[in-house]
Amino acid sequence: MSASTFNTMRHDWSLAQVRALFTQPFNDLLFQAQTVHRAHFNANRVQVSTLLSIKTGACPEDCKYCPQSGHYNTGLAKEKLMQVQAVLDEAARAKAIGATRFCMGAAWKHPSAKDMPYVLKMVEGVKALGLETCMTLGKLDQAQTAALADAGLDYYNHNLDTSPEFYTSIITTRTYSERLQTLSYVRDAGMKICSGGILGMGESLDDRANLLIQLANLPEHPESVPINMLVKVAGTPMENAEDIDPFDFIRMLAVARIMMPQSHVRLSAGREAMNEQMQALAFFAGANSIFYGDKLLTTANPQADKDMLLFSRLGILPEAHEDHADEVHQAAIEHALMDQKSSEQFYNAAV
Repeated sequence: MSASTFNTMRHDWSLAQVRALFTQPFNDLLFQAQTVHRAHFNANRVQVSTLLSIKTGACPEDCKYCPQSGHYNTGLAKEKLMQVQAVLDEAARAKAIGATRFCMGAAWKHPSAKDMPYVLKMVEGVKALGLETCMTLGKLDQAQTAALADAGLDYYNHNLDTSPEFYTSIITTRTYSERLQTLSYVRDAGMKICSGGILGMGESLDDRANLLIQLANLPEHPESVPINMLVKVAGTPMENAEDIDPFDFIRMLAVARIMMPQSHVRLSAGREAMNEQMQALAFFAGANSIFYGDKLLTTANPQADKDMLLFSRLGILPEAHEDHADEVHQAAIEHALMDQKSSEQFYNAAV
């Protein structure tokens, strides 16, 4: 494969071409993904985000995987929209432990007129802290999208979740075309797009391929592509879904990296169930973004110190942003190392 191949930004992928990527030998796929990755990124840097649920529970959508849906009884307490200052306090804490992007999620079908002013103040306040800003608020209209852009929102997260063909098996309260329309509004407003999907919901290989085709064949690739492994929550229709094969999950990351070479591919929900070796393989496959902290909206996530410890063992540093100096990240790694029990010795590759 020539060097020029790794720099080609394609928007014309076919199902047969993507199937061929998925079905090649595992070592060949990872070698190709790592080669593409190194052509566009520092292979030992990972972008670090923190995600906060600013409004939890009672969502009117019926997404079968989601514990926040009001259609299912998962024992999740309904919470109102957080106060602006409380959100800013959490953002400051995230920055202190090394996050460079602060993501805010609300369990809404779409934001209401009465809530938008508070949401905009959150964006302005987090931006003033020197962090990149990201929000996921559901469906947007053009006016709401423009207001978020004017407030300084950097990224809008709106996942496609799965392929168009499998989508109605998972969600009936919002159409696929509505999701694509929101992404179009976000792009037209000048914001960056964060959009990906979930594996482990019973989808086929072709469904996984067609999800990536939808994303890669957009006029511009999403800047961030979160690949989630289903977190099975009691009370949701997906609570007894069959576990996804770890190698199949790694294949998805690798194919996403090849198809969208300049996007950050995020190792997202489900990391709590992944051992360190699987996460290391994910980084080798081209994943270069994670959520960092104790929770992902309402589900558990590896603790920050545990992440920094793994980074140290792998020789990875968080990707710097603006006033986030490497000293902040190194301090977080050193803190994790100091907390490690003396009986658990390992080689520190980050020095």
